[in-house]
Order: sequence, then structure tokens, then C-alpha cells
Amino acid sequence: MSQTVTLYTDGACRGNPGPGGWGVVLRYGDARKTLHGGEPETTNNRMELRAAIEGLRALKRRCAVELYTDSQYVRRGVLEWLERWKSNGWRTADRKPVKNVDLWQALEEQVSRHDVRWHWVKGHAGIPDNEMADQLANQGIDEMLAT
Repeated sequence: MSQTVTLYTDGACRGNPGPGGWGVVLRYGDARKTLHGGEPETTNNRMELRAAIEGLRALKRRCAVELYTDSQYVRRGVLEWLERWKSNGWRTADRKPVKNVDLWQALEEQVSRHDVRWHWVKGHAGIPDNEMADQLANQGIDEMLAT
């Protein structure tokens, strides 16, 4: 794996639940690509997950990925909770069904295709690519609402 791709991902929701969007900034060397989308009725956590899924899905071959998210839900879910949820039949420690299981399974599938290192960044702290991912997530909402 010679190429390292940097992903910044973010999700947004207006109301929770409500209309939501996701945004991704991909960087490879000097190249930059952006992605975004929206859904009419969703949650912030679902949009955070979708951003990570869509960013990883956009990579056509196996890559080393430095993935930055301002969502502790996504980062901790992947690094701390996912294996236990799976071994418990997709149930939490208190035996309740895992929320957003469809997206957790999709994220797990995408993560398995790459060598991903997870990083948490503080949201709205002036980190340029994180701010851009946030703008893209909001653009996803705006475009979805305009149709």
C-alpha cells in the first residue's frame, strides 16, 4: 500500500431527526476531491456514519487512509464498540439493538477494504478540511431541500 489518502468527514442535521447531509474531503498528494449528499429525514449520527462510508467507498483500490472525524460516536464505535456489538448479535451491553446497524455494517465493510487510522478532531475549530467537510454536509442538505 504505497498511497496514503487523507479523508475529512462530517455530517449535519437540521433538527435531530430532520433533513441531513454529509460531506467528505479526500486528499491524495496535491489532489483534492469533495463529495456530499443529503437525506430528507435522518439523524446527525447517521449522517456522520454516511460521510465515513461514502468517503471510503469512493476509493477504488486498497489504500492507507488517515480518516479525520469530529464524531466521537463514529470513532469510538469503530475502535471500541463494534467488535462487542457483533459478538453480542448487534446488541449493546444492556442487550438493546444497536442503533444504525445498517450503517455500522456498511462502514465495517468499507473499513475492511482499507488500512484505516482513525483520528478525532474538534469540530468548528478552524481546521480547514474539517470546516470544508461541514460546509459540504450543509450543501448536501441545501441541495436536497431544493429538489
